Amino acid sequence: MHLRAFLKAGHTPSLLCAFLYFDISFMVWVLLGALANAIVPDLGLNDAERGLMIALPLLGGALLRLVLGLLTDHIGARRTGIIGLSLTVLPLLLGWLWADSFPAILLVGLLLGVAGASFAAALPLASRWYPPQYQGLAMGIAGAGNSGTALATFFGPRLALWMGWQGVFALALVPIVLTLLVFIIFAKDSPNQPPAKPLRDYASVLKLADTWWFCLFYSVTFGGFVGLASFLNSFFKIQYELDAVSAGNFATLCVIAGSLLRPVGGYLADRLGGIRMLTMLYLGVGAVMLGLSGLPPLLPATLLLFLGMSMLGMGNGSVFQLVPQRFPKEIGVLTGLVGAAGGIGGFFLPNLLGTLRYVSGTFAGGFFIFGLCSIACAAALLHVSRTWERTFVAQGGLATTAEQPVVAPLEPAAVSLAVEESAS
Repeated sequence: MHLRAFLKAGHTPSLLCAFLYFDISFMVWVLLGALANAIVPDLGLNDAERGLMIALPLLGGALLRLVLGLLTDHIGARRTGIIGLSLTVLPLLLGWLWADSFPAILLVGLLLGVAGASFAAALPLASRWYPPQYQGLAMGIAGAGNSGTALATFFGPRLALWMGWQGVFALALVPIVLTLLVFIIFAKDSPNQPPAKPLRDYASVLKLADTWWFCLFYSVTFGGFVGLASFLNSFFKIQYELDAVSAGNFATLCVIAGSLLRPVGGYLADRLGGIRMLTMLYLGVGAVMLGLSGLPPLLPATLLLFLGMSMLGMGNGSVFQLVPQRFPKEIGVLTGLVGAAGGIGGFFLPNLLGTLRYVSGTFAGGFFIFGLCSIACAAALLHVSRTWERTFVAQGGLATTAEQPVVAPLEPAAVSLAVEESAS
């Protein structure tokens, strides 16, 4: 794969706009996690309430991704992105001027989900400009907007010390408005966007087993990444008794690894195959999380989290090397559905860690359970790959042709037959 050929294959301004939209929106999406060490003592929250507060924006994002995914396929990714950025202003204003209690901050967190829903517009905006052999890299570059989480974990605690956590919400309005202006000027929808379909046509993908497999796989890779990215500030402060800024520094080191390596995961999935990449990554994440369940000292734990977040980031890119090949004409709604599953996975992980810490006094159980889930995904992927390699991808998950493949949606009965054949 040559960079010059990649640049000629699509529309670079739209790709960069997708990255910027994703990046700044993700920064806003995880603000509550980044500011948790300032908000929790101010509002007098316990560990379980901390976990719920951190997790709720992830649930809001999961629900709203479905809405933005449908809008993307009906009115285009550019218009949907403009709507999403405009709506993000509301929770930032509420966090700045109004949120002074636990119920109020929960409402702000739920509304912050609109920033997390950016995924459902940003990735189709990029994906529709590129052919199959460049999907992993293009989706990886757009998806590297995950790095916005690192901006939040690094700058959030510092700014909260200087201007208070409410003031950080006010300051976040500036990059949102600037991004909106850039997006309006430079983003363009691909001419390859499929025509809008009735909602009942999109509902048909819910009858396909492959939809649910992708939801499962992304709930672990993306859910694990964003869930940990939101919670690591709290983990380092509670487990190792660091101050808020130091906890943010350690969290940022781990988060940025997963953010920057998402394009690497997409690129390697293009070269080696998404199935091969994901299998190795799930096993690696499982081993790392089982190691973390022993709650090692600060430096070994940081190394393990750095490796784990790196593999989760690459896993995100690898999943979306496969999705456009299976669902080339429904990429908007699939991005919304699969992204929603990722957000739901992210919602459960901080809740799991916070609640188990509140009940048992330790984070060990949460990491252990997450490690087992990752290993189970590797086994599930090996099972389903035998069907996928006979239908829409080549061996290991490589793209089959240079042309965008057209895969006729299987009827539910045909899906059941294919799964039965793969198990025999």
